[in-house]
Amino acid sequence: MRITAVTCVKNEGPFLLEWIAFNRLIGVTDFLFYSNDCTDGTDALLDVLADKGMVHHLPNPAQGRTYQMAALKDASGHPVVTAADWVWVADVDEFLNIHAGDHTIPALVAACGDPMAISVTFQFFANNGVADYLDHPVIGQFSHSHNPDLWCGETAIEVKTLMRRDFPLQYFGAHRPFFKKKLPADQRPRWTDGSGRPVPHRFQVAANSRRIRRYPARGARDFATLNHYALRSLDSYLVKHDRGDVNRAHRAFDTSYWQDRNDPAWQDTSIMRYAPALDAALRELKADKTINAQHEACVRSHKAKCAELMARPDMRALRAALQDAPALPPQEIALLAALGAPV
Repeated sequence: MRITAVTCVKNEGPFLLEWIAFNRLIGVTDFLFYSNDCTDGTDALLDVLADKGMVHHLPNPAQGRTYQMAALKDASGHPVVTAADWVWVADVDEFLNIHAGDHTIPALVAACGDPMAISVTFQFFANNGVADYLDHPVIGQFSHSHNPDLWCGETAIEVKTLMRRDFPLQYFGAHRPFFKKKLPADQRPRWTDGSGRPVPHRFQVAANSRRIRRYPARGARDFATLNHYALRSLDSYLVKHDRGDVNRAHRAFDTSYWQDRNDPAWQDTSIMRYAPALDAALRELKADKTINAQHEACVRSHKAKCAELMARPDMRALRAALQDAPALPPQEIALLAALGAPV
C-alpha cells in the first residue's frame, strides 16, 4: 500500500525527524513537504532528506498568506499524491495513534472496512508543566490531555482525514476532503470515523459550515486517535507564538490558544507502544552524518531563538502569564462558575 503524507511547515526543523520516522512506522511510504519563510534550517534539512530520496520538498506556491490552501491545491496534482493509494494531510505536531491490529494505517483501513475516507478525532495534549525545550521525542514528553470526549465544553471535536485514491475529490481541505455538492447520493464516498462508523451526514456533505471540520467525539476513537501536540514545551510554544501560524493569517498563539489546549485532566500513554521502534528509527536516521548535522543545526537555532525571545520583556511577560494560566479552558471555568462549583 502506497501512502503519501502531505504537510506545510515553517520553522519546524527540530521536530521533523521524529515526525517522519513515526509516520514511516505506521505505514507512510512517501512525504510531500511545502515550506515557506524558514529561518531555523527546516528547508535545508528537507533539502538534505530530499537529496537522499526520503521526501519531496517544494517551496510553498502561495501568494500572500493562503499557505495551506495553495499547497493543498498544488499537491492534488503532484505525482507522489496522484500515485498514492491513500493520502494523509496532517501537520508536524499531529501523530496518528492507531489502536487496531499492528498499529499501522493498513490495519486501520482494514478495521474500518476499507472505506474511501477515514476522519480521525483530535486529542489535544497539554504542556503539563514542561518548560524547557529538549531534543527528545515529543510523544514521550507529553502524556496528559482533556477528556477525549469533551474539549472546551464541546462534544464535537475537530478531525483530520485519510483519503483513498478513488475518493470523488473536488478539493482538499486541511481537515477533510470535499466532493461536489451536487454529487448524487449513490455516488457519495463511504466515509467512516476512527471506529469504522459512518461519519454524520451533515459532516460528510458539509451542510453546516461550522461543523465541516468536526463531529461528536464520543465513540469515534476505537481504532485510532489523532494525538495533537499543539503546545509542546513552553519554550517551543513561545517560538511558535513568535513565528505565527503557518497556515492561517492573523491567528495569534496567545494565552487563550494555550489555555484551550492545556487541560491535563486525562492521562493517555497509549502512543508509547511506538516508542522503542521510534527510538531505533531515529538512531538510524541520525547515523547519517549529513542528516544529523543538519538536524543539530536546527536544534541549535531553536535554542538560540528561545534565548533571544527571553531577552524581550514582552516575551518574558507572556511566559509568566502562560505559566500562571489556569489549566482549565475558559469555557469550563465559566460553566463551573455558573454552577457555583469551585474552580
